[in-house]
Amino acid sequence: MPRSLEPLDLGLQIPYHFRCPISLELMRDPVTVCTGQTYDRTSIESWVSTGNNNTTCPVTRAPLSDHTLIPNHTLRRLIQEWCVANRSNGVERIPTPKQPADPTSVRALLSQASAACGTHVSVRSRAAALRRLRAFARDSEKNRVLIAAHNAKEILIRILFSDVAPELVSESLALLVIFPMTEPDQCVSIISDPGRVGFLTRLLFDSSIETRVNAAALIEMVVTGTKAADIKGTVLTSECIFEGVIDLLRNPTVTSSPRRALKIGVKALFALCLVKNTRHLAVSSGAPEILIDRLAAGLDRCDTERALATVELLCRTPEGCAAFGEHALTVPLLVKTILRVSDRATEYAAGALLALCTAEERWREEAVAAGVVVQLLLMVQSECTERAKRKGQKLLKLLRDSWPDYSFANSDDFGCSEVVPF
Repeated sequence: MPRSLEPLDLGLQIPYHFRCPISLELMRDPVTVCTGQTYDRTSIESWVSTGNNNTTCPVTRAPLSDHTLIPNHTLRRLIQEWCVANRSNGVERIPTPKQPADPTSVRALLSQASAACGTHVSVRSRAAALRRLRAFARDSEKNRVLIAAHNAKEILIRILFSDVAPELVSESLALLVIFPMTEPDQCVSIISDPGRVGFLTRLLFDSSIETRVNAAALIEMVVTGTKAADIKGTVLTSECIFEGVIDLLRNPTVTSSPRRALKIGVKALFALCLVKNTRHLAVSSGAPEILIDRLAAGLDRCDTERALATVELLCRTPEGCAAFGEHALTVPLLVKTILRVSDRATEYAAGALLALCTAEERWREEAVAAGVVVQLLLMVQSECTERAKRKGQKLLKLLRDSWPDYSFANSDDFGCSEVVPF
C-alpha cells in the first residue's frame, strides 16, 4: 500500500473530494468520465473491464455512452499540494502520472512514422514518431496492446526492411522488439527471406551497440516463432550470424545494459542451435569457449539453464564435444553445476557430461577426478526430473570402470544438500 494512504490509520482525514468514489482511497490519477464524475483511473478502468454494470457510471448510474477518460489535472494538482502540506504527517506527494496512449494519437504517430519517402514528412519527424511510440510502449502493457492493435508490427517490419535511413532502421527495430512475435506468418515472412536475414545479420555488426542487441533479439524471436525446421535450416547458413551473436556474449560491458545484452545473446544462441544442421557453425564461431567462460563468470538462473541447454545441444556433435572437452573448465564446471542451480540445469549438465564421457576416456577420468560419482549418486536419489535421472544412471554405468577410491574422497566440495545459486 502506498505510504500516502498510511495516515488514515493515524486519524488524518483525507478530503472527501480527493477520494475515489469506488475505492474510497486517495486518488493518484484522477480522471473524469462522460457523466462529469471523477474517479481514480485504475478503479474506473477495473470497473469497466470486469463488467460491473460497465455501461453505467458507478455514482450517478447514468449511461456511460463514451468510455473516454479525461485527466483531471486541476484536481490532481490540488491532491499533490495537499500531500506536500501534510508531509510532516508522513504523506508522500503522489507522482504526476504518465498519460496513457489513446487510439487517435497512436494512429497519427504510426501514419507519421510510415510516411512514404518524398513526402513532406522528414526522416527526423518519422524517427520522432517512432520514439514517441516506443515511450508509450514502455509505459504500460495497456499501451502495447493498443499500439499492436493498430497493425503496428506489420508497419514496423515494412519500415525496418524498406528504409535506408539508419535512424529509421534503429528506431523501428527498437520498437519492434518490444512486441512479442506470436504470429507465425510474420516470423516466416522474415526468416524465409534471405535478404531480410542477411540484413539482420549485418545489423549484428552495426556501429550502434543498441542496434546490435535489438537485431539479436529479433533474430531470436523469429527463429523461435518459426516452426518449420526446413525453412530455418535453409536460411540460417551464414557463420556471420553466429559470430555477431557470440560477440555480444564476448563484450556485453560495452552496452548501457550489459545484463540485457547477455540475456539476449544467450537466448539468440540457444534458438540458433536448436537448428541441427547449423550447430557446426556455432562451434566454428567460438560458441563453446564463450559459453563456458560466461557460465564460469556467473549468469542468473534462467540464463544459466539456457546456456547449459546450448552446451548439451552442441555436445551432440563431434566437433562440439571436442571443443568443449578441450576447455579446461568444462568438465569441472558441469560437475559442480549438478544439484547447484535447478533441476533443469542439473539435467542439461548431466546430458552434456554424458556426451563428453561417451566420446573419450580422458574426459571420463577428468569427471571422476572432479567428483562426479557422488554427485550422480545424490542426483539419482533426488527429486530432480526423470530425464535427469536417466542421464545420471547412464553416466554412472559408463563410469563404473573408472571409480578409483579417491573419486569419493575428493567429492566433499561438490556435495549438495540443497539447491543454491551457482
